[in-house]
Amino acid sequence: MVFNSYTFIVFFALVLTLHYLPLAWKTKKINLLLASYLFYAAWNPPFIILLWLSTVIDYVVGKKMYTETHVAKRRLLLFISLAGNLGLLAFFKYGGFLLQNFTGLCQLAGIDFQAAKPDIILPVGISFYTFQTLSYTLDIYLRRSEPEKSLLDFSLFVTFFPQLVAGPIVRPGQLIPQFKQPHTATREQMLQGLFLLSLGLFMKVVLADSLLAGPANSMFGSNQLPSTVDAWAGVLAFSGQIFCDFAGYSTCAIGIALCLGFTLPDNFLYPYAATGFSDFWRRWHITLSSWLRDYLYIPLGGNRKGHARTYINLMLTMLLGGLWHGANWTFVVWGGLHGFYLWIEKFIDDKTGLVKNMVQSGKKTIAAFTYALFTFFLINITWVFFRASDFASASKVLKGMFGLHKGEAILTTLDLIKAFTIIAGIFIVHWLLRNSKVLTVAYKAPWWVIGIVWALLLLLLIWSQESTSSFIYFQF
Repeated sequence: MVFNSYTFIVFFALVLTLHYLPLAWKTKKINLLLASYLFYAAWNPPFIILLWLSTVIDYVVGKKMYTETHVAKRRLLLFISLAGNLGLLAFFKYGGFLLQNFTGLCQLAGIDFQAAKPDIILPVGISFYTFQTLSYTLDIYLRRSEPEKSLLDFSLFVTFFPQLVAGPIVRPGQLIPQFKQPHTATREQMLQGLFLLSLGLFMKVVLADSLLAGPANSMFGSNQLPSTVDAWAGVLAFSGQIFCDFAGYSTCAIGIALCLGFTLPDNFLYPYAATGFSDFWRRWHITLSSWLRDYLYIPLGGNRKGHARTYINLMLTMLLGGLWHGANWTFVVWGGLHGFYLWIEKFIDDKTGLVKNMVQSGKKTIAAFTYALFTFFLINITWVFFRASDFASASKVLKGMFGLHKGEAILTTLDLIKAFTIIAGIFIVHWLLRNSKVLTVAYKAPWWVIGIVWALLLLLLIWSQESTSSFIYFQF
């Protein structure tokens, strides 16, 4: 079930109705849990078993780990949690990838090994809820938090349907305490939630699907060598598509949760106005980048063990972050490029402090705007590897972008106009609002302005009709 469908509208209306009936709080939580399972089962019912396995393993391991004093036994319990969660993730998401690379290594070694192609279906959202449950057991192991006593509250934390399949990746302390007391939305929260839901659907249905997906798919899906203009238009279109699709999902999730009276953390903060690459990762997929920082980069040593180790830790974190996104070497290169950008930026900043001072000041100076444009330019190069199906396709696009071959016109004039106009608009909006939030801006605007904007969003959604395409990050 996707947010951008009539089925979800009916589903959400029923969930809201049950949530606001005069029922006991425990009953309402059971209703939310059952609704979350139903929401997930709409894709493939048997995969609910994986959710149950993750829930039960981490709930039991967490309780035993907290009371265990023997170091070796605590480590064994942590290993059980890691093996259970990462084992499932490795099999379903990386099984085919590992087998393919093993076959390739055998052939390089002169061994004629031919494996049957594995028929593995990727469970939607497995990367997201795996990281979410891992944060629970890791926090208990590190003595940062206590285990949850209520299996119902923990189960709801794992499966809460607004953010179940594509985030935000929520930490236990951000969500479980909210289940302890009755939560319903105030009138103000309900309006905010519905507005965010409308905005998120507009980003997904109108911008990502109706306007930007076409140019991006046409360029990346073409067998022709693209001209420089077409290559850049296609890449920029995908840049806007991936942002509007993913940030649109996160905005919907936050809005839906708010309608139920719950608060989810922000996942995007105008990333295309980032002044530098550290700033970009503080604005893009915030809950993943903070997860990688807290559970990978810092445990590796962070920046506490000298410059050389800092650079190694940065690259390892970004390479694994790239691999998290997909079982393909193109994603690893995407992560590696971001790691390389962070290397260069850190090296320059250690010498001059220019980037750090620019970010901390938050001022919209000409220098900051120029660096934001440069950052956006380099980020678009990384998107080529994120979108291309293989290195040959990526090479073709990159050569077109930098005029290294005489390409052909692939996109129509209308596609070019849509791509360049919308991306320019997104960049300008991000720059103007980079130090604020949507709801903060809405509070400051006159009520009639918000009314007109909201009405336009709904009219454009109706014009676009139902979009049944899944969100891009569902495949991750």
